[in-house]
Amino acid sequence: MEKLLRFADGVEEDTRAAVSAADALSVLTEVVSRAALFDGPDSPVTVQFDLGMADERLGYLVTLGPGIPTVEPGWLPDPPATVRQELSELVRAVFGPDGGEHATREVELMEGPAPQTIDPGAVLAERRAAAVALHQMLKACSPERLDLDTLALRFGSDKWADHWYTPHYGRHFEQYRNRRVRLLEIGVGGYDAPDQGGESLRMWKYYFRRGLIHGLDLFDKSSLDEPRLRTIKGSQADAGFLTELAGRIGPLDIVIDDGSHLSADVILSFQTLFPLLRPGGLYVIEDLQTSYWPGWNGGTTDLDDPGTSLGFLKTLVDSLHHQEYTGGTSSAKDRMIGGLHFYHNIAFVEKSVNAEQASAAWIPRDIHPMTWMYPPATSEEGMK
Repeated sequence: MEKLLRFADGVEEDTRAAVSAADALSVLTEVVSRAALFDGPDSPVTVQFDLGMADERLGYLVTLGPGIPTVEPGWLPDPPATVRQELSELVRAVFGPDGGEHATREVELMEGPAPQTIDPGAVLAERRAAAVALHQMLKACSPERLDLDTLALRFGSDKWADHWYTPHYGRHFEQYRNRRVRLLEIGVGGYDAPDQGGESLRMWKYYFRRGLIHGLDLFDKSSLDEPRLRTIKGSQADAGFLTELAGRIGPLDIVIDDGSHLSADVILSFQTLFPLLRPGGLYVIEDLQTSYWPGWNGGTTDLDDPGTSLGFLKTLVDSLHHQEYTGGTSSAKDRMIGGLHFYHNIAFVEKSVNAEQASAAWIPRDIHPMTWMYPPATSEEGMK
């Protein structure tokens, strides 16, 4: 999948030169995965894909309807619906930054019943099901832009309704949506059940249609893996493991901490992974309400305690303004904080070079402004 994402960038000639017949199954697997976002037929329908590559024609059968859709090589003598397209163009349509063009695409739908048909109702029902399946396929081959609220409801993520995070995510993630992002979310969900969780990971997969999505959890969640979505078993409290993981799957563009929510884990994960983010990346910390809860390494006795999640995040406000420090030096962390955005129970930290010029050097730092702007008269000339 990562290879196809690279192939889809650049000009069409480069894509055509790079794509091989072996890539047809991968791109159709992605198409079938996206088809789940759209209404399908009530009964099984097989759509014939006729893909061109140079002088070769590649036949694949995509069966939709109730149950798990399937993709397999083959040809039908009289398919209910057909999509005919050059393979390189389909790769660009599915994985390209703008969705590509459909200049070579042809679609065919089975004919309706002839007047002498014995059971025209059955033929019309079959044609209707084929039309729904064809529509589902064409939508899945295009860069459909469902918003995060809709995707959260579709996949059952608690980032909308249980929490109200998706509007904030939409505001900050829109600029990354068409990029080949690498995203790591800490916390897959479902506790120790191996086949439970992953709702938010699927949401991210379909929002970032060109992204590679990774989920970290204490428990084995590998049964949830699918193309462009991988889970990893490990602890966010292990700095060495996090460093190795970021090196293996990175460079990371986005990290989302929806893990243990313990202040100690939140702080350690940030201190380890934020320096490893790609410049221009985002680090998101959810469920900051636990910063006020004693059982979660939080509390309200000292709201500025840097040992709590929010107390630590407050120190980043100072990092953002490190150029204005007097009598001190800035740290590497200070020079990486490019922006901070706080909402109810969630924070976004931008990584970029924080090197804006400080205020003009001629402005005194240790004298009251009224004193140096309007010095007291000290001479007879100054009294006049």
